[in-house]
Amino acid sequence: MLLSNEAIEKAREMDLLTYLRIYEPFELVKISSGRYCTRTHDSLKIDKGKWFWWSRGFGGTSALDYLVRVEGWNFRKAVLFLSGSENCQNKKKQAVIQSSRDEHPILSMPEKAGSNGRVIKYLKARGIDGSIIDFFIDRGLIYESLPYHNAVFVGKDESGKPAYAAIRGTGEKRFVGEAEGSIKEYAFSFSEGNSETLHVFESAIDLLSYATILKMRGEDWKKHCYISLGGTAISPQTGLPPALSHFLNSHERPRTIALHLDNDAAGRKYSIKIIEKLDKKYDVVDCPPPQGKDVNDYLLLHSCNKSIDKGDKIK
Repeated sequence: MLLSNEAIEKAREMDLLTYLRIYEPFELVKISSGRYCTRTHDSLKIDKGKWFWWSRGFGGTSALDYLVRVEGWNFRKAVLFLSGSENCQNKKKQAVIQSSRDEHPILSMPEKAGSNGRVIKYLKARGIDGSIIDFFIDRGLIYESLPYHNAVFVGKDESGKPAYAAIRGTGEKRFVGEAEGSIKEYAFSFSEGNSETLHVFESAIDLLSYATILKMRGEDWKKHCYISLGGTAISPQTGLPPALSHFLNSHERPRTIALHLDNDAAGRKYSIKIIEKLDKKYDVVDCPPPQGKDVNDYLLLHSCNKSIDKGDKIK
């Protein structure tokens, strides 16, 4: 099917700043009032509705130009994406309003409780090691919120400021959510280890569970790098989870990516998509839990034994 002139004109309507604010807000770096560059290409400047990539000597006016010339998208794919659904058009209108205000969504962090007692009790009941819980609390990456005493798992940006917060209920009613203004690229993680293996999880609870499993085996869990994805979202631009693509773009390591995603139909499909996208650049290993729905289920099945053998199938 040929592209219509109307579709191409619609695609050209979106400027790059609007596009980035909608789909890749983590890429925007503000230089001055109304002037930006991108995090990936710091010589690509955006100003007064135009952009120019100084290190390459070319520029443009639209998001369509950017996707084709910078990101390497097929022209047809870019047009269909930018001119497509009603949802896309509604987001576009919202971003135009946002652009006029010249500001980004603000992360609304839940208020902190006076202590973390209920969260500590909840996480220990999920099998998480107490010293690992304390480690993340001391780093300001886990805390208890008011008024509902939920567990909050914080992700920080490159400057060390909170940019993401996953929220999980600690009571009888199951509650899972994210704080308003959360940027998934900065989902809960630990990346101080020097290992060349990155361990990937759907949730913060699974990340903490795997660290606990390593400790139960007598291993140093801090030598590895871990990221949670905050669910199963895939970026239409990269074809990857936002947190994973951001990590890979901002770290020289890893060489190996270990996917510890859920052991259900959704988790299996999600793993396949990631493997298909990355297996030519990295050694991608699919490591679902051998038992239970997720890594935390697996931990709980074995925590009564006080240890997990090194020869066990979970990697």
